Amino acid sequence: MTKRVLIADDEPNIVASLEFLMEQAGFEVKVASDGRAALGLVASFRPDLVLLDVMMPVKNGYEVCQQLKGDADTRGVKVILLSAKGRDVEVAKGLELGADAYVTKPFSTRELVAKVKELLGT
Repeated sequence: MTKRVLIADDEPNIVASLEFLMEQAGFEVKVASDGRAALGLVASFRPDLVLLDVMMPVKNGYEVCQQLKGDADTRGVKVILLSAKGRDVEVAKGLELGADAYVTKPFSTRELVAKVKELLGT
């Protein structure tokens, strides 16, 4: 069964490259441009993993992660937070809210795909 990945980021160039990478890696992909849209897609698309930008409009990545991990129906969805903010305090906050990984932008696309595959067991 094909694993599903939701990309939530408000930067079109990043979305385009992540979407291409994830599709090339064999995942079914949907995209959202803000936190509220991401939560709506989680309900309908039922992703196995969410690539979640921290700084987004409407609801930020921290809020979305906290909501996903706080709900019994979505607690098992893997979350990788993506952010240009890589200070220890931001990384710690993301992990405390339940993120499975925190990746700082700019990131190695090869390493990101490897992390997604690792978390999904593929």
